[in-house]
Amino acid sequence: MENENPEAFYKRLREQLGESTTWPSNYLYKFIVQSDASKVDRIHRIFDNTGAVIESKRSKNGKYTSLSITVNMKNPDDVIAKYKEVGKVKGVISL
Repeated sequence: MENENPEAFYKRLREQLGESTTWPSNYLYKFIVQSDASKVDRIHRIFDNTGAVIESKRSKNGKYTSLSITVNMKNPDDVIAKYKEVGKVKGVISL
């Protein structure tokens, strides 16, 4: 997404999610972030009270943490809203 206009990316994602998934549906987010407790905690807080199942795994050298977050979402717009919210955390890579 780095080389692409974010709005074009989200528009395409919205279309793909609308065509490929029946909503509401479970959605799997994957993020990589530096192993900074405040950044990891901030992502956890974004998904508070959503019923999300969050799995964390630190890299071998401990520099990065991968987060796999499964949560039931109502529609593609809700999925994109969470991506945008997490995108405000500096240094997060969305997969």
